[in-house]
Amino acid sequence: MGAINTTDKILHHIRVKLYPNVFNLSSEKGGYFARTANDSNLGVTEICTSMRDRGGFSGNLEEAIGHVRQFLNEMIWLLCDGFAVNTGYFSIHPKIGGFFKSPKDAHDPKKNPISLKYRTRKVLLELIKQIDVEVDSVADTNAYIEEFNDTEKDSSNSGFVPGNMFCITGSKIKIAGDHPDCGVYFVPLDDPSKAVKVSRIAENNPSRIIGICPYTDSSRNRIEIRTQFTGSTTIFLKNLRVITGNFILEAINAP
Repeated sequence: MGAINTTDKILHHIRVKLYPNVFNLSSEKGGYFARTANDSNLGVTEICTSMRDRGGFSGNLEEAIGHVRQFLNEMIWLLCDGFAVNTGYFSIHPKIGGFFKSPKDAHDPKKNPISLKYRTRKVLLELIKQIDVEVDSVADTNAYIEEFNDTEKDSSNSGFVPGNMFCITGSKIKIAGDHPDCGVYFVPLDDPSKAVKVSRIAENNPSRIIGICPYTDSSRNRIEIRTQFTGSTTIFLKNLRVITGNFILEAINAP
């Protein structure tokens, strides 16, 4: 293992896998980009449990989980009322996009979309300097998903809104073959048997797939691409290859 970044005072460690830069976005020919090897997406319960097990919290765990959720709900409520929120580690503020022709113009959600902007604060920036990054290995790049982006909310590998357009980038991800299960699937973590196949695909090629996010009836999902694609336009795999994203997507507006 080799360290990418070292400092005099190391408090945290992040393991990464390296992927070839197949999109030639780097100025270095044959370069690699890094993605975290730990694909866990921690929620309130997991963080509060760690607060007890690692951080020494001695109070009631269930009450702590309830209080944190109550705090987050109130924070989001105030944020949606136009307040900027500063947690000390990061700040969030609402932003109205586009332009208004005159003071009498009504708000048009399409011309003036609302988005949330995040800013990393000084305390967290200082903590970032104390992170050591270790290269775990070169990832299996026979076929992989690099990024999922909800193009309408500009979120990377984090969330999606059912009905929004998405863009998946990667290597050898093209949906191809005559197997009826070939396609892009949103797979609920709590019940993978309820995977939802994307019915609307606008673009489908080896490095990029564009389509419309489906409704999954689950708040936490993984992306799966099921295909018989080998890289050839005439030769296909006998069985399905399942390519799974190493991230968890939170469904926004999910029940």
